[in-house]
Amino acid sequence: MFWQQLINGIALGSTYALIALGYTMVYGIIQLINFAHGEIYMVGAFAALVLVTVFKMSIFLAMVLAMVVCLLLGVIIEFVAYRPLRRSSRLSALISAIGVSTFLSTLVLLIFGADAKGFPDDVFPVVQMRIGAAEVSSLQLLIIGVSALLMLGLEFIVHHTKIGKAMRATSQDYTTAALMGVNVNLVISFTFALGSALAAAGGVLVGIYFNAVSFNMGLMAGLKAFAAAVLGGIGSIPGAMLGGVVLGVVEVLGVAAGYSSYKDAIAFAILVAVLMIKPTGLLGQKIQKKV
Repeated sequence: MFWQQLINGIALGSTYALIALGYTMVYGIIQLINFAHGEIYMVGAFAALVLVTVFKMSIFLAMVLAMVVCLLLGVIIEFVAYRPLRRSSRLSALISAIGVSTFLSTLVLLIFGADAKGFPDDVFPVVQMRIGAAEVSSLQLLIIGVSALLMLGLEFIVHHTKIGKAMRATSQDYTTAALMGVNVNLVISFTFALGSALAAAGGVLVGIYFNAVSFNMGLMAGLKAFAAAVLGGIGSIPGAMLGGVVLGVVEVLGVAAGYSSYKDAIAFAILVAVLMIKPTGLLGQKIQKKV
């Protein structure tokens, strides 16, 4: 029973981790919480749904194209809603983020309606298999495998590419990086693009897993992903991965224990408890600032 729920939790937590990575990367670069990130995740799910149902694409091609759509959407949002406010107060950027979030969810509501939409039954063949004492579906393996592959790809980009080095330099000191020749605007746009593409992949995987896509699906998923980023240590990429998986496992174990009505409360209670013990999160580090 425990191993079964653990696998279920890892599958769900992997999708939280994909969204949490976008939060933590943007915060690590410009100390901004992009509260429109959950809606980008939702747009990715709808983009894949349209590509599968209307254009009859395979789910894998639809996922890639949905990631491209949200990649572009993330860049546009950064350019229109955040860049003009970069030197303004954080409250201004926060209000702008809430405005973008409301705009996207309302736009999708007007286009697709309030009812949840589902993918075709044959979008991905689901096969049950037994691993030890647990039963695992091919869909769960797909979610875990794709999530792991994307996270490893992100780690490679951040630590082994030129743009990744620029991202790390910008996160350390925005002003100094610009003085040293780093194109900070490009780095920030790339960060939004990368985070948005990961969120889109998470939205597609969740849409297939629960076979339900709705205009408000990004609200709670975005809040939980933000909680996962804070739990792991906001600004830490490994922390966002760990926080997402931990949150998913805790949520699923809570449901299995008979507390399905309190699954959201349990997840956030764990977050509060961890932050009371370690305010920087599981893998976060306290930053010393010189005055």
